[in-house]
Amino acid sequence: MNQKTTPSNPRRRLIDSIDRFTELGGRSVAWLTLLMVLLTFIIVVLRYGFDSGWIALQESVTWLHATVFMIGASYALKRDSHVRVDIFYQKFSPRGRALVDLLGSLLLLLPVCLFIFLASWNYVLEAWKIAESSAETGGLPGLYLLKSLLLIMTSLLILQALAHSLRAWLILRGDKDSIQ
Repeated sequence: MNQKTTPSNPRRRLIDSIDRFTELGGRSVAWLTLLMVLLTFIIVVLRYGFDSGWIALQESVTWLHATVFMIGASYALKRDSHVRVDIFYQKFSPRGRALVDLLGSLLLLLPVCLFIFLASWNYVLEAWKIAESSAETGGLPGLYLLKSLLLIMTSLLILQALAHSLRAWLILRGDKDSIQ
């Protein structure tokens, strides 16, 4: 086995494990966008072609969109596809980028994610306690599942931010295998 597939460094193995998990989640929910397009097409055909429709079908598109966005956030971070003002970042050396990534994760991303997680905890818990459903007649049951995405998203982002920070730390320490 080569160094790339089984790194001896336990930190590197942790980073790779988190990255694989995030990659799997992101690629999996990406398929939901196709389902959203198909459902939207069906909704339009039903509405304008048959003057018919169902609230649950319309809500399902919103649920799918939320799922793609919430689960895809950590995937975007992993792929470096997130929004960043990189006027200076793109000109930095790998070590300079690593420093920005480390400080950004530790001082901005992790605190914001922890805040959102803690602020959402009771909101989600209350939804579960009452088994909250859609307020719309004919809407989807299980709204508490949708609200749970707040906790899932922040957990996945925290996990990916830890991998991101650890990777940056290894780069700053001079670990050449960490530069991707």
